[in-house]
Amino acid sequence: MFGLGDLEGAVMEVLWRTDHPARVRDVLEGLGPDRPLAYTTVMTVLDNLHRKGWVHRTLDGRAYRYRPALSREDATVRALRNVLDASGDPAAALLRFARSASDQEAEVLRTALAEKVRRG
Repeated sequence: MFGLGDLEGAVMEVLWRTDHPARVRDVLEGLGPDRPLAYTTVMTVLDNLHRKGWVHRTLDGRAYRYRPALSREDATVRALRNVLDASGDPAAALLRFARSASDQEAEVLRTALAEKVRRG
């Protein structure tokens, strides 16, 4: 995910898959055996994500429970917006993207733009 490190992205993936606020231990388990990490490492990553505004946390007893501050889709929009803003020429970048879109992606874009025009 744009703007996140590899481990931060993996932690966000776990949180997006979870339908309830998760404890550090839940996230650690959700990362699976392919990522043998220390509890404190995951706790630090979650703290950093909270500081960056990617997660909300609530105190539950002596531990925090974490949930995403935005949906995966909203995070993707944020990433795309950052890429466009950093491109130097957002219009040119959008045109190149539109030309590279599959037929299905182009149809989704046409429908969304038509809806935007209808709403004003």
